[in-house]
Amino acid sequence: MESPDGNRHFEGRLFWDGYITHWKDQPIVARELPQKDYQREEPIIIMRPDDPEPSTPAVDLYYNERLVKYRTSTFGHNAINVNGEIFNFSHLLNENEVITSEEYFYRPALGEFAPSPRNGAFELNVDGRDYFDKFGRNFMRTIHVLRLTGLDTDKLAGIYHRELEIIHSSKRNPKNPEKYIDFSFWNRSCATIIRDGLIEYGINDISGFLPRDFFVSTIYAALLSKERLGIGVQLFSMPQLDVPEAAPSAMTPLFNPLNKFKLNKISKMLS
Repeated sequence: MESPDGNRHFEGRLFWDGYITHWKDQPIVARELPQKDYQREEPIIIMRPDDPEPSTPAVDLYYNERLVKYRTSTFGHNAINVNGEIFNFSHLLNENEVITSEEYFYRPALGEFAPSPRNGAFELNVDGRDYFDKFGRNFMRTIHVLRLTGLDTDKLAGIYHRELEIIHSSKRNPKNPEKYIDFSFWNRSCATIIRDGLIEYGINDISGFLPRDFFVSTIYAALLSKERLGIGVQLFSMPQLDVPEAAPSAMTPLFNPLNKFKLNKISKMLS
């Protein structure tokens, strides 16, 4: 790759085909990761579009559409970006983490981030190598975004850092130490931990434990709290960047009839 000053970088190195498919001849930013690819045992190169970050502190709540090849992804997934720190909560301990948007959205399907060559999914100890199938989420699925501006991002980030500390200091599951022992679909999940943090911050009347229902409920609550909290509200989507490693994602239905009503109201409130 060539920088604007004409210097060439990473010549002869391995680049993931997904980057070339989507960003050939476009401005990108690249760097090395500490993890190594399994083909050459060289540091993996991560790339992202050279897009500007939000000019003011922002909170992005994500609803990730469901991964059709995983039963555990039947209802989709939530994560939250608090001024550049993406907090992710999961039934797997190693997926309870805070990472940059660059790694969350754009990690290449190489090395440990790639799906297993044997089953196309998560698999450990394949000839001594682990495949976490945890490459860039925007290559894995379409992501719907609620962006909030005007919040105290330090306060909100502190709430989620505390939750990660609680999770990683918890006892290990004796039957499966890779799983978070206190994970609960009803009150300790990707949706509910984020939900409870937003409620603790002061965005009232949020409900739901299923990712899309919670997402719609939060949009509605944020619009109702707009004046009281002095916040800005914006909605947009990040369409899936198609690659062979991932099937097209799918939207989950709304299970709570009240959220169908709220979704109709949201359209009118934003128009």
